[in-house]
Amino acid sequence: MATMEKLKAGAVKLGLELNPEQLEQFDIYYQELLDWNKRINLTAITDYEDVQIKHFLDSLTVTLVWRQSITNTDFRLIDVGTGAGIPGIPLKIAFPDIKLVLLEATAKKATFLHHIDHKLGLDNVEILVGRAEDVAHLSQYRERFDLVLSRAVAPLPTLVELALPFCNIGGSFIAQKKGAIDLEIMRANKAIGLLGGNLREVKRVDLTEFTDERRLVIIDKISPTSLQYPRRSGMPSKRPL
Repeated sequence: MATMEKLKAGAVKLGLELNPEQLEQFDIYYQELLDWNKRINLTAITDYEDVQIKHFLDSLTVTLVWRQSITNTDFRLIDVGTGAGIPGIPLKIAFPDIKLVLLEATAKKATFLHHIDHKLGLDNVEILVGRAEDVAHLSQYRERFDLVLSRAVAPLPTLVELALPFCNIGGSFIAQKKGAIDLEIMRANKAIGLLGGNLREVKRVDLTEFTDERRLVIIDKISPTSLQYPRRSGMPSKRPL
């Protein structure tokens, strides 16, 4: 079977043509993920086809709502709570020009991120070890990003407080969610308003590769976030807004 065949076919449905070099990078990424996963808990999904679909293709689905700007060379993206680099690294492979920041609180996972960044020969990738509650108060990261991404990190009310402070005005935060999320969105409305956001759309991901329901929650940043947010470490999850 050819390299990353499932990913390649799925990407075409998103209107993305991955070239042989990019597919090779995804293959290296998979092999390294598997190897490091023996020592560090990076992912529960390890099957070759599953990783292609549930990690790599899933990462690229954000292009359903954010294509035009990603090709801009000044485009700044931060992946909050990136873990093994997903969705940030797959997007960086597909769109090499973006400036990417990977934010991860666990030092061991950050070690893997440094390794894979070097192994794939990526440019313009910054790896930050820290918690969003702290990093979002640093001037070089606060309200500096065109796109903020987060996947499977926390319920939406918490996530909004962790992510929106990174977003510049006119930028967007996209949360990748699975399953029934209506109640989660309803509970997040207050936080979205308080943090300067506006819920633009909840887009369903309609690709036959996914057997479960996947949604992209798109929140636009329309006004500055008050300096009191995010609150100190642990508060956004303990007491959501």
